[in-house]
Amino acid sequence: MYRIGQGIDFHQLVEGREFWLGGVLIPHTKGALGHSDADVLLHAICDALLGALSLGDIGKHFPDTDKSYKGIDSKILLARCYTLISERGYSVVNIDSTVLLQAPKIMKYADAMREAIAGILHISTDDISIKATTTEQLSFIGREEGIVATANVLLVKDERA
Repeated sequence: MYRIGQGIDFHQLVEGREFWLGGVLIPHTKGALGHSDADVLLHAICDALLGALSLGDIGKHFPDTDKSYKGIDSKILLARCYTLISERGYSVVNIDSTVLLQAPKIMKYADAMREAIAGILHISTDDISIKATTTEQLSFIGREEGIVATANVLLVKDERA
C-alpha cells in the first residue's frame, strides 16, 4: 500500500541566526527565526511524512510551547517522524522538495542536504530531489524577509510488517 504526503513550512529570515537547511549549516548573513533551528526543508519533510499517515503535523508532535524543543536540531525531529512511520510499517520511497528563497544560492549544498536526509530516512540520495527557486524579488521571499519549503513524499507499507 502506498501513501502520499505533502508538507510546507515558512519562516522569517533575520540577522543573528544560523541558516540551517536540509540539515546543513549554510553560510549567510541571515537565518530562519523559529523555536527550533528553524530548518524549513526538514520541517516540510516532517509534515509530509506525518500527513501521509494522517498523524497530524509537526506542531502537534513537537509544539513550540514545549521548552524541550527550544533550539532543537531539526534532524532529531525528522528522525522522530521517521520512527513514527516505521513503527506503522512504512518506509520512504522518495521525496520531492522545493525551497523558495531569494538568497543565498543553495544548490551547491544540495548533495550534502540529500546525504543528511538520506541517512536519517534510510534511503538513497537518488530518492531525494531538492530544487530551489526565487520569486524574482516578489513578496516577502523576494525581499529576503522569509523562506518557504515544500515537500511531497511517497511511502510504501512493508508487507512483512
